Amino acid sequence: MENLKKINFEDIEKKYDPQLSFRKIGPKLDFIVILLLVSMSVYHFWASGFGLVREVLHRGIHISYVIGLVFILFGWKRTNAQIDKNRFNFLHFQNISLLDYIFAFLAVSSALYLPLLPPEILAQRVGDPKTIDVFMGSILIILTLEAARRSVGPTLPLISIIFILFAIFGPYAPGALKHGGTSWLGFVNHIYITNQGVYGVAVGVMAQYVFLFILFGVLATRVGLGKLFIDLSMLIAGKFSGGPAKVAIFSSAFMGTISGSSIANTVTTGSLTIPAMKKVGYPSHFSGAVEAASSTGGQITPPILGAAAFIMVEYLEIPLKDILAAALIPALLHYFGIFIMVHLEAKKLGLRGLSQEEMPNFLRVVNDNWLSLLPLFVLVYFILSGRTPDFAAIYGIISCIVIGFIKPNNRLNVKDLWSCLASGAKNTLAVGAAAVCVGIIVGVVTLTGVGFRLGFVVIQTAGDISNFFSNIWPISFFSFEELRLFFSLVLIAISCIIMGAGIPTTATYIILVAVAAPALAQLGIEPLVAHFFVFYYGVLADITPPVALAAYAASGIAKSNPFKTGNTAFRLGIAKALVPFVFVYSPSLLLITGEFQTNQLIITLIGTLIGIALIGIAFSGYWFRKLKSYEKIIIGVGSLFFVAPGVGSMIIGFIIILPILIFQFQRKN
Repeated sequence: MENLKKINFEDIEKKYDPQLSFRKIGPKLDFIVILLLVSMSVYHFWASGFGLVREVLHRGIHISYVIGLVFILFGWKRTNAQIDKNRFNFLHFQNISLLDYIFAFLAVSSALYLPLLPPEILAQRVGDPKTIDVFMGSILIILTLEAARRSVGPTLPLISIIFILFAIFGPYAPGALKHGGTSWLGFVNHIYITNQGVYGVAVGVMAQYVFLFILFGVLATRVGLGKLFIDLSMLIAGKFSGGPAKVAIFSSAFMGTISGSSIANTVTTGSLTIPAMKKVGYPSHFSGAVEAASSTGGQITPPILGAAAFIMVEYLEIPLKDILAAALIPALLHYFGIFIMVHLEAKKLGLRGLSQEEMPNFLRVVNDNWLSLLPLFVLVYFILSGRTPDFAAIYGIISCIVIGFIKPNNRLNVKDLWSCLASGAKNTLAVGAAAVCVGIIVGVVTLTGVGFRLGFVVIQTAGDISNFFSNIWPISFFSFEELRLFFSLVLIAISCIIMGAGIPTTATYIILVAVAAPALAQLGIEPLVAHFFVFYYGVLADITPPVALAAYAASGIAKSNPFKTGNTAFRLGIAKALVPFVFVYSPSLLLITGEFQTNQLIITLIGTLIGIALIGIAFSGYWFRKLKSYEKIIIGVGSLFFVAPGVGSMIIGFIIILPILIFQFQRKN
């Protein structure tokens, strides 16, 4: 495989990750911006670890940094890397338009205006805002929508605008969604002045936890942890049939422990694994799909979970170590599903593994980068010992810096540290703007109660569907309540995938918790299970066409058809679509639920592993030999009975696939 030292991961991320598509700016402004980015990292490190800053002020400072810098670093159009100097040049300074400077100034002013008011005056403004309050709030809301559009695309601000219109024109909403509505003054009061909107939980978690973990990931990669992960993955799986694809699975899983973005994970490891997969014979679209599906799994892999773990801590009020324990088995099942399909594809195509010359030397890998593991051990140790996430991240960052300066090779210097601090802050801008925008959506949900209204609509619709199918054999064997639960889960899953399209993981999860989770709560599903259900389907949007951002990023590296790559990635990640249903019906799979039973866990895990393996066989069309169409259908149907809860369903599944199994062994022998 290509020499890792020759690859600039930062340049690759900028090329393929739309959230890092920064525009070019002049050298004088570039120095100022880097200074601001470094100060942003230093401030968050100090405030989260050692400072005592009022909550609303801390969030206001974070918003001012994020929105202000977005207008400097992201242009009106993402495709325009550099402004044409020949047009309206007098209105530009250092390649930034005068209007963007005004927007940046207004964003900083409106974000800091409210938090800088004395607490006693701020308390008096709630419910009775002054004209200046409404003016500043309106500016921040409008600029937040534009900042999110520039940095993460049009989907999230469009959803926010729909929610804003819903809040104001509630009396005209149909059916159960109808509500009394609110004025613009009442809307701004709730979204801007209370802690239910832009200064709410979404921004709070970003400022307190997520920023630090993104900075940790940048520093950990710089001190060699990313290279170590890829090298170890090659040593573990490189020699086996179709080795590079299996390397992609392991390396993406490892990188997911320190990465908060499926796209960043895709383009970082994919720059190495995708060319290697193509070299041994995998088709281009399949190579990109393997990397995309594996990297999306990084968003459900402990200890970061795409930063969603920290939101769960806030919402569920349980320790982070419990969240990580619950996430472990479902994440492993996702990777198991990809591994099965990759292995079968390699056998079907007769692909080789990596040669000895293409493999790294084990002793050299360990000798060069074993110290890079220490920051990750420090991070995980403090999390498992019950410390807060920000405490663990602070000492993880300190460990990275210390290890970087004492490593004998690829040593960190002051210039590198300065660059990492700037890059870490830069990487948070898009997701930070998304979090502020999500605050608007969450604010509308709390203002109108739309979450419970939507929950009622979903359950009512699922009930109507259940009534329609209840008289059809063999569906008639199930009770109305069982059918209503199943169809409710299907409707919620589809909604989560649609709403998660083109939105960062953290932002997606916050929206879904506010909008979709109440429906699951009305069905009597345990809160932890409900949160994981909507989270998994929100993440699945990254590999679900037509807006499969991770798959499209991978297709850029693979030079393959984006839509075909996305379809294949969804097929490879099908386990992620099934596992949430499994832990809804068998909560023991999440380990820490109130309904945990050891025997239920063992039965469910065995059945799910067999079911996922059979699904892989059905989709791959290979099991010792190429399968015929009817064989794939039979195996696919049988696999669903293994995934369904209970020993009885597993027996039915075994009976269904037994003839195919016997025939396969006869043909093999």
